[in-house]
Amino acid sequence: MAGLFNNLLVLFFVFQSICLGFRSPLSVFKRYKDTSRSFSSECLGSDQPVVSLGLSDFALDIRMPGVTPKQSDTYLCMSVPLPVDDEAYVVDFKPHASMDTVHHMLLFGCNEPSSTENYWDCDEGTCKDKSNILYAWARNAPPTRLPKGVGFRVGGETGGRFFVLQVHYGDISAFRDKHKDCSGVTLHLTHQKQPLIAGMYLMMSVNTVIPPGEKVVDADIACHYKRFPMHLFAYRVHTHRLGKVVSGYRVRNGQWTLIGRQSPQLPQAFYPVEHPVDVSYDDTLAARCVFSGEGRTTETHIGGTANDEMCNFYIMYYMEAKHAVSYMTCTQNANPELFRNIPQEANIPIQIMSDMLKMTHGHHEETKDSDKSSLLQQAKKEEEEILEQSNFYSLLSKLLGEREDVVHVYKHNPTEKAESDLVAEIANVVQKKDLAREITSHEERDSTNLVRDKIQSEHDFHIEEAVEWPGLDLKLGQISGLALDAENNLVIFHRGDHVWDENSFDNTFVYQQRGLGPIEQSTILVLHPSNAKLLHSLGKSLFYLPHGLSIDKNGNYWVTDVALHQVFKLGPDKKEPLLTLGVALQPGSDKNHFCQPTDVAVDPNTSSIYVSDGYCNSRIIQFSPNGLYVMQWGEETSLGRAKPGQFHIPHSLALIPDFSQLCVADRENGRIQCFRLETGEFIREIKHKSFGRELFAVSYVPGLLFAVNGMPYPGEAEPVQGFVMNFSTGEIIDTFIPLRKSFEMPHDVVASEDKTVFVGDVHARAVWKFASTEKMEHRSVKKAGIEVQDIKESGTIVEGRLKNNPESTDPVKKQEKQHLVQQHTSTGISFVLITTLLIIPVVVLLAILLFIRWRKTAVYGGDGEHKLDSSSGRILGRVRGKGSGGLNLGNFFASHKSYSRKGFDRVSTEGSDQEKDEDEDTDSEEECSAPQTPPAPSSS
Repeated sequence: MAGLFNNLLVLFFVFQSICLGFRSPLSVFKRYKDTSRSFSSECLGSDQPVVSLGLSDFALDIRMPGVTPKQSDTYLCMSVPLPVDDEAYVVDFKPHASMDTVHHMLLFGCNEPSSTENYWDCDEGTCKDKSNILYAWARNAPPTRLPKGVGFRVGGETGGRFFVLQVHYGDISAFRDKHKDCSGVTLHLTHQKQPLIAGMYLMMSVNTVIPPGEKVVDADIACHYKRFPMHLFAYRVHTHRLGKVVSGYRVRNGQWTLIGRQSPQLPQAFYPVEHPVDVSYDDTLAARCVFSGEGRTTETHIGGTANDEMCNFYIMYYMEAKHAVSYMTCTQNANPELFRNIPQEANIPIQIMSDMLKMTHGHHEETKDSDKSSLLQQAKKEEEEILEQSNFYSLLSKLLGEREDVVHVYKHNPTEKAESDLVAEIANVVQKKDLAREITSHEERDSTNLVRDKIQSEHDFHIEEAVEWPGLDLKLGQISGLALDAENNLVIFHRGDHVWDENSFDNTFVYQQRGLGPIEQSTILVLHPSNAKLLHSLGKSLFYLPHGLSIDKNGNYWVTDVALHQVFKLGPDKKEPLLTLGVALQPGSDKNHFCQPTDVAVDPNTSSIYVSDGYCNSRIIQFSPNGLYVMQWGEETSLGRAKPGQFHIPHSLALIPDFSQLCVADRENGRIQCFRLETGEFIREIKHKSFGRELFAVSYVPGLLFAVNGMPYPGEAEPVQGFVMNFSTGEIIDTFIPLRKSFEMPHDVVASEDKTVFVGDVHARAVWKFASTEKMEHRSVKKAGIEVQDIKESGTIVEGRLKNNPESTDPVKKQEKQHLVQQHTSTGISFVLITTLLIIPVVVLLAILLFIRWRKTAVYGGDGEHKLDSSSGRILGRVRGKGSGGLNLGNFFASHKSYSRKGFDRVSTEGSDQEKDEDEDTDSEEECSAPQTPPAPSSS
């Protein structure tokens, strides 16, 4: 019986430990409960904001903390932190609101609310950072419901950490009794990964003008869809007072399928898509807003005030988690001819009952004749709502600012070029080509053979991330350009607090955000290549949207600004530009203007300047060293396969002075084109299937080309990665990806001759460092007291010596490097040698013990037997590590390259593992003995 009881007790403890192994949701709410708010006693909501719903699910109650609005059309906001640090998913919403008191509610997600108070007037804003809508509720509108298996991703590294609730109290007559309101919403969240991720697609007109008195004005939006399939389940429309009807459609093979159609004067909640609609690659999404300018005496433009208008069609969708994109946008009309066939229903206004209209705008009959101040207050609040509506998708600016292709695909004269772009994009032009070219010059052929021979010996090397590089965690803006100076310091060109988004340019490529002023932060940063220490910075209050960066032989910085449409030459220590090309804020295509120039390169032999121009021009321009126009070449990509010399965004330049060539990353054509510097003559194309559809950047070091591509298109498997290519043949030698984080949109790449590579990602806002495996650390080996220290290629030693002797020639550098590498190789201890060195002392010790035993027996006889046991036991005990001292074989074998008699002078039962042979004067890293306490592993 006792045995049975013991067994049951053991099982109980095992079960208890297993249960404790699971993560209790309640345990993660401790931080939240410490700062949780207290509800008014009059509120009907729960006083427990977080309620566990099982091992992985919980409910989060987001309620107004007992408020009494003082006037009609009051907008109040409050925030709740996400009660967990890791990733979670919102899978359901339960509203708590009465139509008698609340006009509508919006729930935003962000990382920093506008206030830390329990609640605040929304005039202060909702969030300080980017925000996005997760939920909307309006009187007389159905609540938002997520399909099964679908969730909004929150928390973690990418999701918002705060929820902000905005409640619009339309009419305060219901608060005559001075009661307190606790309206809000309860979220159902789970830690279980959802197979389908919800997101938002915003269709928005940005250039509609409504003439005064015009009865019917159409605002049309259309974009070709170029991603993985998405499934639509809810929609929302938004205009101001002049909007009559908003309709959205999917167009496939000429067939129009209705997504949703609604009057914007009705409650602007999310309405369910009546019939399931899926959107696939190459479909078109189209939307139309119908306005009337009657009653207006001036033109009405798209804008953020109550006197302006807006045309927004929001689509709530879900995608498979592995392909999920949380936010997408469409702000152009890629095919105006398409709308000739739009269904007639899109042109018919939806009639609204007068009482419904009053309720929609939050007024009852008794407030109809309210004074002018009330109307002004309503207009103010409506403007606040409008600003929030236009801002709540400002999170999309992050996507668009870094996915510049989304912004610009349909801005190249959409009436003429959109169809050709579409055909070019979907054409299967990614073919493997023979990249060998005919060498006509004997001298060039000999040089190429030397390069080929050099590369042939480098096929074994591999590029890997240098995980010890601390620069990955730098807090930077969008990283647009990278370069290396004469000392191989890393130079970064970034956008600070500016982003490239859908509001940055109009249809004529004129920058629209000049009111923000230039970037106040230093936009050019010089970092140490090993420890990322900031060495120098410049570029404050000079640029609006930085893009390309290069450094000439004299150390001058050459940069491009796509907002200013200019190219600048900056001295390392100068605050003002030494040379400026282009006219500020004026796009153009003549000899004196650029249109969003992307990169610049300077020939070290002739000092000629080459500019890739750019997003809205398709050309390369050459200037003299003092900035005079010389020539240009290139043209837009024609229908079908891109021809030599045609560009679809020449995005990056790599100058090859050894062969007098200029190689261009032809981004949207997914290829590299190389030209002769003197004439602009096309030489060859480098194109691989593994590039995918986009190739963003290219960099050159003698014998090698480095490049990075873009994200794969739907249905394609080519990953985003870096490439190493043989320059003479175009053959891909190696590919590389990060170990920490992941590439999102690598925008620029730069490499040094020692095969150190840096990649800047404009989306991830990160810089990775990569190095060839021959430069990486090898693992240290510790075995039986013998330590072989970490072996590193002495790149840092070479670098240090070269800095002290800048006049060193290349042969001297190579000879010194080879000597150091050979020295490290000679100190390496093979496995066989280690084993042999371990066996020899054991044999010697056994021989000594046998000799001592024989001598003791011979001298002391039987009494000596006892003494021998004591002595030998003490020796053996210390050999096993049990004595007070330690047999210092480790230092002996680690300190000496060969077996010698001298080593036995160091064998002592009194020695320490920290001892070091003072006679050795070498500075090899292998000389260092093991420290007493091993260093903590690097957190990076």
